[in-house]
Amino acid sequence: MAYHSRKSYQHSSTNAFSTQKKSVLCKKKTMSFYVSKPFTTAPSQYRTDTQKRIYETLEMLGIQYQRVDTDDGSTMDDCTFISEGLQCPVVKTIFVCNRQQTQFYLYVTNAEKPFVTRDFCGALGISRVSFAPADQLWEKLGTQVGSTTVLSLINDPEHHIQLVMDKEIVERQEYACTDGTNTGFMKFAMRDLVEKYLPHTGHKMILI
Repeated sequence: MAYHSRKSYQHSSTNAFSTQKKSVLCKKKTMSFYVSKPFTTAPSQYRTDTQKRIYETLEMLGIQYQRVDTDDGSTMDDCTFISEGLQCPVVKTIFVCNRQQTQFYLYVTNAEKPFVTRDFCGALGISRVSFAPADQLWEKLGTQVGSTTVLSLINDPEHHIQLVMDKEIVERQEYACTDGTNTGFMKFAMRDLVEKYLPHTGHKMILI
């Protein structure tokens, strides 16, 4: 097993896609953060119905992916280590709504970029928004806080949720996100998201 402290993380040369068979354990404060070796098949057991639907949809659409199992990766600090394991930066996905909870937005941005409500609303020309309640996230997307993912848009067949993405994210070659849980993360080609997955769900993105 390999251990990496937060202090030495940027100097780590761990390659999760080499022939190395060992999993990666990264030091997180006084605890260890686990990131498995990559897999190219679905989990043998599913934690939620949404996770199951996501993998079934990926298979149906012929989208290839690499995934890792992890400890609870609910924070962006955790995603630093997960990004290393996937060799691809994990995006930040935010679920917001207006005060009346009648308009919902799924916003995908860079993990390091702070969410500024004024800038977001100004770019879209909409009234002020705030983070949607956890019960709305579960009801509309079937995920919990820390597990929000664009892939869960399969749970929004009536398209009540508007997808918003930063331009810099769409310009990437690969896309990394949760699999609908906070212990499963994956990466796949951005082209597959734009040309296969989103056309399947019927959601059109707004780029800002």
